Amino acid sequence: MLFPTTLVGSYPQPEWLIDRKKLAGRFPPRVRARELWRVEQSFLQEAQDDATVLAIRAQEEAGLDIITDGEIRRESYSNRFATALEGVDIDNPGSALDRSGHPNPVPRIVGKIRRKHPVEVQDLLFLKKNTNKRVKMTVPGPFTMLQQAQNDFYKSEEEAAMDYAVAVNAEIKDLFAAGADIVQNDEPYMQARPEKARQYGLKALNRALEKVSGVTAVHICFGYAAIIHQRPSGYSFLPEFAGCSCQQMSIETAQSNLNTAVLEKLAG
Repeated sequence: MLFPTTLVGSYPQPEWLIDRKKLAGRFPPRVRARELWRVEQSFLQEAQDDATVLAIRAQEEAGLDIITDGEIRRESYSNRFATALEGVDIDNPGSALDRSGHPNPVPRIVGKIRRKHPVEVQDLLFLKKNTNKRVKMTVPGPFTMLQQAQNDFYKSEEEAAMDYAVAVNAEIKDLFAAGADIVQNDEPYMQARPEKARQYGLKALNRALEKVSGVTAVHICFGYAAIIHQRPSGYSFLPEFAGCSCQQMSIETAQSNLNTAVLEKLAG
C-alpha cells in the first residue's frame, strides 16, 4: 500500500535569505530573532515569498503528494506563532530550559493568552496560489509552547496550556476555512517531558483539536539532531496518543513502544 508523502518539518532556508552559520551557532529561537535575516525589513516579505516558491517547487519536483510552505518565514518552527499571541512579553523575555538542559530566552507570560489575529492564513493562501497539489500547514502545539515560555501570570501550568490550546484551536479552524487539506500540530516536548504531558498535555492537545473539521496530524520527535546527541531507544510518551483526537501521527524512527492504536494513527 502506498501512502501520500509530505515534509514533516521545515525546508532549509537559502543562505541568501538567512544567516545559516549564525542560526547554527545558537539554540533554536523561542523569541524573535530578526538579526538572522540577511534581507532588510522593507524587502524581507518579498524575499521570503521567493524562497517559499523555491521550496514549493523543490517538493513538487521531488514528487511529494502534499506540499507545505517549508516554514520559510519562521526563525524556528514555533516562535512565529508563539510570539504573535496576546499575553506574552517578547521585549522583556524570560528564560526556560531547552531540551538540551540549557537556558534559552523565551516569551514571558504576563497576561491571559489570546490569539489576536490569524497568524498563518496568509502563508497558506500564498502556498495554495503557488501549487495545485494538496497542502498542509504546521502549527506549534499548546503543550510545547508552554514549555517554551516563562509563566509569570497563571496559577497553574494546566490553566496556561488550556488557553494556549484555545488559541491553537482558533488558528486551526481558520486554516481549514482558508483551504488547508491537513494541519499538523508539533508537540515534541511531550516526548521530552512525559510526566507533565500525562498531567495535562493530552488534554490541552485535544482541546486544540476540538470541533475541528479537517484532517489533523500530530508530530513528535527527539529534537534537533545537531543539538540533542543522546537519544533514548523508544518514546517515553507515545501509547497515550491513542487517546488523541487527531487522525494522523508522525514520529522519528525509534518505535520500540508503539501500540496498535498508535500504529493506526501513523498509517493515517
